[in-house]
Amino acid sequence: MDVIRAENLSVIRGGRHLLDRVSLGMAAGEVTVILGPNGAGKSTLLRCLSGTLVPDDGHVWLDGAPMAGVPGAVLATRRAVLGQESRLGFAFSVIEVIGLGRIPHTGRSDRAQNLRAIEAAMRATGLLHLAERDFTTLSGGEKQRVHLARTLAQLWPFSRDGASKILLLDEPTNNLDLAHQHRLLKHARALAAQGLAIGAVLHDPNLASGYADRVTVLNNGMIAASGTPAHVLTPELLSEVYGITLQTIGHAARGTPLLFAR
Repeated sequence: MDVIRAENLSVIRGGRHLLDRVSLGMAAGEVTVILGPNGAGKSTLLRCLSGTLVPDDGHVWLDGAPMAGVPGAVLATRRAVLGQESRLGFAFSVIEVIGLGRIPHTGRSDRAQNLRAIEAAMRATGLLHLAERDFTTLSGGEKQRVHLARTLAQLWPFSRDGASKILLLDEPTNNLDLAHQHRLLKHARALAAQGLAIGAVLHDPNLASGYADRVTVLNNGMIAASGTPAHVLTPELLSEVYGITLQTIGHAARGTPLLFAR
């Protein structure tokens, strides 16, 4: 069963459909990747799924109930969003930045629980040795890991009373080098293995092929295809969507397609 599901979402701005009757589900234990060219509606869809944008038509469901009816304070403990850019100009330490993720738990969690959540988030992202570092002195990749840890602290514990948590990543690999891109997505896969529902907007079909359980391709605000990477990431579909001639070869170890321009 999907933890979160969008049904027939439409978002209209200036007479143009940013989303046009889009339906999508995300299940616990899976990584769902949203692909598509610039302006396809990927980030708009993620904002609807997060509850920060109300669609003009359609509904988003959380555990089978309307997300619109979930109080914001409660929703903030169930889903977290890692945006495209998470800027912070203050000289906070790494542990202080990660601690910001515990704000939604004010009054629900004591200091000991908050510290356990922060430590678990730092351990999961390999940041324990940077706990006291000034955030502003970190590299771009390190800062991205800190913000990922902040979202994990927000969601900790990852499952309580059978209620699965959702982590939404909006173009999380932007401005990261190749090694950091793969490390971040390996983190996402590991979190899915712990029961989180992971949704990620990506630009690179090969990253989707390597890490996604399900892929949805958007084009002009509509779903062009949705399913497993092997079924969706075809050269015919992606050549049409991206307007470039592509070919695929099979990855010997994963059995998923790899794409390259012809």
